Amino acid sequence: MLSEAALIDPDWLRPEFTGLSVQAFMTTRAGGVSQGAHASMNVGGAVEDDPAAVAANRARVSQALGAQAVFLHQVHGSDVARLAPEHVLPGVPQLKVDASVSTRPDLAVAIQVADCLPVLFAAPGGVAGAHAGWRGLAGGVLENTVAELCAAAGCQPGQVQAWMGACIGPSAFEVGADVLQAFGRAPLLHDQPLFSYRPNAAGEPRWRADLVGLARQRLQALGLGSISGGAWCTYSEDSRFFSYRRERLGGRMVAAISLR
Repeated sequence: MLSEAALIDPDWLRPEFTGLSVQAFMTTRAGGVSQGAHASMNVGGAVEDDPAAVAANRARVSQALGAQAVFLHQVHGSDVARLAPEHVLPGVPQLKVDASVSTRPDLAVAIQVADCLPVLFAAPGGVAGAHAGWRGLAGGVLENTVAELCAAAGCQPGQVQAWMGACIGPSAFEVGADVLQAFGRAPLLHDQPLFSYRPNAAGEPRWRADLVGLARQRLQALGLGSISGGAWCTYSEDSRFFSYRRERLGGRMVAAISLR
């Protein structure tokens, strides 16, 4: 029987959490069984992939974690769920939230993405993950996740370590004035911190947003013990990552973490 480490594809991203006993990774395109546009490690069930292939890929995630990965029905919100055994019972609907916390070694956090930012958290006695697109980020999903993790694990923010996975990068993430306003910025026609003004071909005002920078700013304000990652662009690295903006019916990746 293959070990958990042997089931982690060498191309997957591997966060490091110092001094904590966790298993964590973010998948890439590599290492699964899906075919065609979903080749090969697609974990998304709503992108017209073969359901049997999706199930096999999700099973590999759980096997590599050594725990049952609990996938969520993500809705671009800011709510957080604390995982419990009933969430993996047959026929139980997926939790309709964008973040989860686990204090159980048998239940793993799993966050699906294909341009939005996944953030994994580890602390003594607990792990968590958040799906941080711009809506969730502006709505406080990271702050809510850290608060729930600290409550569940009985720790302080300074004991929490955060790792940011792959997402759409600042050279590719084109947004409108509504996104600036969601982050409390006035839509002035010039560069602003973490928003670079770049009108589109029709001359309409657009900005390129730094999603990782916006997340890091919020994580730093929480006083976490360490913040790392965020060095990959899903949109521009097309041979390695799926991207919703580049291929809407392409695959979905997962950032996952479990206690050992």
